[in-house]
Amino acid sequence: MCTAITYKTKSHYFGRNLDLEYSYNESVTITPREYEIRFSEMGVLAKHYAIIGMAYVVDDYPLYYDATNEEGLSMAALNFVGNAIYRQSMVGQDNVAAYELIAWVLSQCKNVEEAKNLLSRINITANKFNEELPVAQLHFIISDREKSITLESLKEGIRIYDNPVGVLTNNPPFDYQMFNLNNYMSISKDKPINNFSKELMLEEYSRGMGAMGLPGDWSSLSRFVRATFAKLNSVSGDSEEDSVSQFFHILGTAEQPKGLVRMEENRYQFTIYSSCCNTDKGIYYYKTYDNSAIIAIDMHKENLDSKELINFKLVEKQQVFWQN
Repeated sequence: MCTAITYKTKSHYFGRNLDLEYSYNESVTITPREYEIRFSEMGVLAKHYAIIGMAYVVDDYPLYYDATNEEGLSMAALNFVGNAIYRQSMVGQDNVAAYELIAWVLSQCKNVEEAKNLLSRINITANKFNEELPVAQLHFIISDREKSITLESLKEGIRIYDNPVGVLTNNPPFDYQMFNLNNYMSISKDKPINNFSKELMLEEYSRGMGAMGLPGDWSSLSRFVRATFAKLNSVSGDSEEDSVSQFFHILGTAEQPKGLVRMEENRYQFTIYSSCCNTDKGIYYYKTYDNSAIIAIDMHKENLDSKELINFKLVEKQQVFWQN
């Protein structure tokens, strides 16, 4: 289960938590402009926008979890188990498998409007990357500086929703996630007001009581509420350091420590990594569960006209700064 958010100060930022019980040895991967991206049914793109993001690279192919292209368009895939429905190939449609959809959109589109136009012809298929990897049930958030959308392939068909909060978690479908926010309209960053009874002298006894009732569990429905409240009420400076720090703090409201969500075979779901990309500058920041230091990679310091993928193995050992 995962949480993705957007955030804007002087620059625009996009990123996510990846929450699973195991890792695929993902790496920060740059797809340069002349790397040939091969699609299962849509041929080959030999020239395209450069992309940076977190990916599982298999047979020299980047399976992106989240990414941003050089124009500032970003996209993330989140688990959507039980609701994602993929279809067989359809004549007259762009038949793109779920695993290649991020590369399909970010290689060709520079903003959300272009993405919506491209996706008007989309048919998300259940094509497998290979026999070893299962078909992941996913939905997607796509963002630029000004707006976000959510893409879902449901039993009823393809749905593209405006996403005014710039947040996405997992189940249920996005329209219900937004409707559920109505249940929390009384939550506030301010001091609570006694609406219980005029006959009782009820008093505030702690700071932060205006947010009492904000859900604290790890379900995707609750994480959506919590991350949305944190993002929409967030205050920070607009320097790069302030903005990136605040972004990770917002993601931290939905971060999952090991041991709190037990899965099958006594495994535990946890936040494997958290990412934050400055989409204006192409700088990808991340930290991992075992390394809370923020690591940065600037795509523009690499050769973006290369024909080969550029990979950065994650720095997972904890970094400690000794002050004495």
